[in-house]
Amino acid sequence: QVQLEESGGGLVQAGDSHRLSCAASGPTVSNAVVGWFREAPGKEREFVAAITWGSSTTWYSDFAKGQFTIFRGIANNTVYLQMNGLKPEDTAVYYCAIKLRVGPVGRPYDYDYWGQGTQVTVSS
Repeated sequence: QVQLEESGGGLVQAGDSHRLSCAASGPTVSNAVVGWFREAPGKEREFVAAITWGSSTTWYSDFAKGQFTIFRGIANNTVYLQMNGLKPEDTAVYYCAIKLRVGPVGRPYDYDYWGQGTQVTVSS
């Protein structure tokens, strides 16, 4: 069973940059996809970005393009989400998840395992 653990959440100022980490343990496959999602109070969970485990192909939601970068650490089983120019509307619980099957990457219900989430609060 795959286990995921997010870290790096906290309180940041508007305009700051911040990086989240998602550490994976357990069996993975080269075509697995790791995604970042976020859920703000009163809103549905939304897709942020995703990356394939083996080839590092990436996908981004429209709002994340140019602001967020997803990448994988070379020496460890960790996927990072670099967030730049943070705004108060980026405040949310950020989750990482992994899907083991080929298919769309933007739908939460396609993912097989989830981390517990990490809170990011952006103050104005």
